[in-house]
Amino acid sequence: MNEWHGVGADAAGRVEALRLSANNLKGELPAALGDLSDIEALDLSENELTGALPPELGNLDNLRHIDLSYNALDGGIPPELGNLTNLRDLSLNDNALTGAIPPELGNLINLRALSLAYNRLSGAIPSELGNLANLRQFLLAYNRLGALPAALGNMSNLESLYLSENALSGAIPPELGGLSRLEYHWTRGQRFVRLDAVRAWRFAAP
Repeated sequence: MNEWHGVGADAAGRVEALRLSANNLKGELPAALGDLSDIEALDLSENELTGALPPELGNLDNLRHIDLSYNALDGGIPPELGNLTNLRDLSLNDNALTGAIPPELGNLINLRALSLAYNRLSGAIPSELGNLANLRQFLLAYNRLGALPAALGNMSNLESLYLSENALSGAIPPELGGLSRLEYHWTRGQRFVRLDAVRAWRFAAP
């Protein structure tokens, strides 16, 4: 198995990684992926995968890296992904995912990068995501998401925040003013108007 293209395995033949980015893969993700109990990295980005994300991915509690970006996946984000507490990176951007962001993603306390940009996600941003104190990059641009919860101010390590082209409105929670490591935020299409420090920022029409 160690000689299979894009498949990493240990000496016993147990699959530890699937790295098949840009391999012209088509079709739906099989539920049988949930049987790869030792896998740590799953990268199927830049393919032509369709259909829903199988909830069985939530069985892979050794996963540290998921990249399914740049496909044509649809349907909702399974709440079972919240079981993957060892996950460091979750990239689901550039698909056609719909529905709400499951609050269970707030259980991913080791997550450092979360990319959900360029989908069709809607509804409120769950306050439970404020539990992601280790998160450094948070990409939500180009969806249909609503108001920002004050709990995002608990993301004490956040460095990059992308919110462009959503349905955000109203005042930005003053709690976000405590994000001292935040270096870059992108709100093109819904520019920030700074009135008096972060506490008075509001979303405004371009």
